[in-house]
Amino acid sequence: MGNRAVILVNVGTPDSPSVKDVRKYLSEFLNDPKVIDIPWLLRKLLVNFVIVPFRAPRSALLYRRLWTDKGSPLLVHLTALVHMARLSIRSEMHDNLLMSSGAGGPAFFGAMRYGNPSLASMLNQVRQEGYDRITVLPLYPQYASSTTGSVIELVKTVTGK
Repeated sequence: MGNRAVILVNVGTPDSPSVKDVRKYLSEFLNDPKVIDIPWLLRKLLVNFVIVPFRAPRSALLYRRLWTDKGSPLLVHLTALVHMARLSIRSEMHDNLLMSSGAGGPAFFGAMRYGNPSLASMLNQVRQEGYDRITVLPLYPQYASSTTGSVIELVKTVTGK
């Protein structure tokens, strides 16, 4: 096993299109102070007593329309991207592009900022597996506090760096 890991991070998805799972996902997502930047108590009241109770059932209907036999499209595509990254690195190593410098390629993982597989649990797993150089790559097209900023904040919290 190499000592480098790359974690590709997308925003997230509920575990299923059920109202219960959508409610859990929306609660985690919308209670993030990077997503709704208002005082803590006001955010908790707004999210937990106004937004989530009314939005979860409607959002669950939309998720049911998008869900595939393989699951959440966002998770399906993230898994495919991680798989392709792994194949690409193996191909390069096979062609001696990385081996000539004595370097092994990084191991690739996928995580979600909200929902599962969670970024926090993936960071802990990768560290427990002995990777000492971890790159977290948010898959957002631009920087925003509510996307990349939230990922950076969580990485700092989990790693203490």
